Amino acid sequence: MNISASMQVPLYRLAHGRTGDKGNRSNISVIAYHPALWPVIAQQVTAERVAAHFAARAPSHVARHVLPQLQAMNFVLDEVLEGGVNSALNLDTHGKALAFDLLQMQVLLPADLLIHCKGPQELPKFR
Repeated sequence: MNISASMQVPLYRLAHGRTGDKGNRSNISVIAYHPALWPVIAQQVTAERVAAHFAARAPSHVARHVLPQLQAMNFVLDEVLEGGVNSALNLDTHGKALAFDLLQMQVLLPADLLIHCKGPQELPKFR
């Protein structure tokens, strides 16, 4: 990836997401809007970065399952829902907002791929 002319953008410009849960486990999918964006997502949205992103929720384990033919990936975060729907007292006991939270993660995007992104065309912050 050429990062000489690149910019920081939120992941939601490159992908959309879905969230599911089972007990104290959350599944978060990340799906690229365009095949050209997939290599950037696959390289930068790693299990380690996702674990760091959700450090405040203290997941015991984060696994990444990559589906390159779909330009998608699924993250499984263990022990991240404060006990799950029947045990947690927080407002989002299903963790449905976790995909929105993950899509706030910043990624470094080569400038020539900006045409494939969604959302407002704000002024880029070049490095």
